[in-house]
Amino acid sequence: MTAVRPHAARPGVALAAYTTLGLGGPARRFVAAEASGEVVAEVRAADERGEPLLVLGGGSNLVVADEGFDGTVIRIATRGVRLAGDGDGEAGTVTVTAAAGEDWDALARRCVADGLAGTECLAGIPGLVGATPIQNVGAYGQEVAETIGTVSCYDRARREIVALAAADCGFGYRTSRFKRDPGRFVVLGVSFRLTRGRMSTPIRYAELARSLGVGAGERVPLADARAAVLALRRGKGMVLDSADPETRSAGSFFTNPALGPAGLAALEHAARARLGPDAAVPRFPADDGQVKVPAAWLIERAGFGKGYASSAGARISAKHTLALVNPGGGSTKDLLALAAEIRDGVRAAFGIELTPEPVLVGVRL
Repeated sequence: MTAVRPHAARPGVALAAYTTLGLGGPARRFVAAEASGEVVAEVRAADERGEPLLVLGGGSNLVVADEGFDGTVIRIATRGVRLAGDGDGEAGTVTVTAAAGEDWDALARRCVADGLAGTECLAGIPGLVGATPIQNVGAYGQEVAETIGTVSCYDRARREIVALAAADCGFGYRTSRFKRDPGRFVVLGVSFRLTRGRMSTPIRYAELARSLGVGAGERVPLADARAAVLALRRGKGMVLDSADPETRSAGSFFTNPALGPAGLAALEHAARARLGPDAAVPRFPADDGQVKVPAAWLIERAGFGKGYASSAGARISAKHTLALVNPGGGSTKDLLALAAEIRDGVRAAFGIELTPEPVLVGVRL
């Protein structure tokens, strides 16, 4: 690899400015890396020094301690997108390869404009391309796992750059090999295999289908699908807007729990005991014969409605029960206290343990 001149590192940079929550203390050492070679060089140097390392993307799925991070923070600022027509010969397939530092929504918007289907229902999701395989980003019936071809990474254990095929990434509901083995891989770029055409992939999500006025499984123009998703997300405070404190969040704070038959039966029993004999637990299909139960439904019926706050420091969004927001002047400690209160309340009410979705840095829930 060609030698890279690194950008000057800065001490004491407040990480709150680099997270969508607007929370987080200072980094001992902060550097913005604008080339993949620079990312690799900085990671290797940190590893050789034996110091803690935090790789920072868009900060949209991150909760950082008030005390900050006592190590090196590398902000991924790489750029570059290229298209390879028709992939390896499959009719209508295009491979889109993007650097990890590219803005995800900008890429999704470009794909729609270029007539490439597969990301239209992932519109408005904040963050960078490099974060999408880690979280297996998904919304409104689509997941990036469905279109990812390869993920280019620096493997810190092997000290080399590797290209992982989708089958080697261990994708699951809001998880991946990268998330289950945190710290080993640093994503440098992602290749997506998209379908050429002006119509969307089949609409699977009931709420989106209703907003579009179509039935499940039907297709709509790509631009219509994207516009409908953006409208739904805005209504829930899930599209970043500096003028709207309801968007000062890390997105959905808890994942939807996946339950097997026994777990679902236990939840239904608890729901009837708490809500009455006619209580019906909503659910939708998941992998391996399980079902997913909306975390928002559990939270609301455990007594935590939109706008709920137990202190002045953090609250549930007034638009979306799954979003915990920092309206200003709060702290990470405040946010986590609220999250713990919600988690404990749902456990007491329904026997379900909610799992946080954001990455927690220097803190525990």
